[in-house]
Amino acid sequence: MTGIDFIDRTFVNFRNHPFPDGTSHGYRWVDLKSFRFPQEGQTPDLLTAVVAHEQFRDDYAGGGGGVDPDGSRHGPYRLSAVSSDKYQPVSRAEATSVLEAWAHQYGGLPDLLGAALKETLFAAVESAGRLYCLPDLGNDAFHDWGGVHGDFHEFIAIDDERQVLTLLVAADD
Repeated sequence: MTGIDFIDRTFVNFRNHPFPDGTSHGYRWVDLKSFRFPQEGQTPDLLTAVVAHEQFRDDYAGGGGGVDPDGSRHGPYRLSAVSSDKYQPVSRAEATSVLEAWAHQYGGLPDLLGAALKETLFAAVESAGRLYCLPDLGNDAFHDWGGVHGDFHEFIAIDDERQVLTLLVAADD
């Protein structure tokens, strides 16, 4: 299995950006976790490595998330319900469309928030040579309070040129 090393986490919270036209931020946020991988990193190995990584065990609760101390949750799902073979390849256009629709679901975005999303979330999608989406795994995969997220979108962006894998989560709580 290919090893990956955690590099950094970027968190963009919509509530930190005033919405002057009266629209709601909807308690939305974006969490990006970046990992370095070796040049020979093949897709199945990279997906397996990220799912096995400690940073993957994040319940993303409270808009700030953090590694789940008991290690049994990933977002709304039981960790045991998530595996590398669940991820599906998606095109850049598909990922961008989903994320744009999610970001604008309540209307326009403040300029600074739009710029922050462009520099983080959409930059990771744009630079990826390979993109994968975790589909909705259904209520049966939820952990004990897994239905707390109204929306939960997860992508893995693999940038081969920079040898960086980014776990992208766009959600609300």
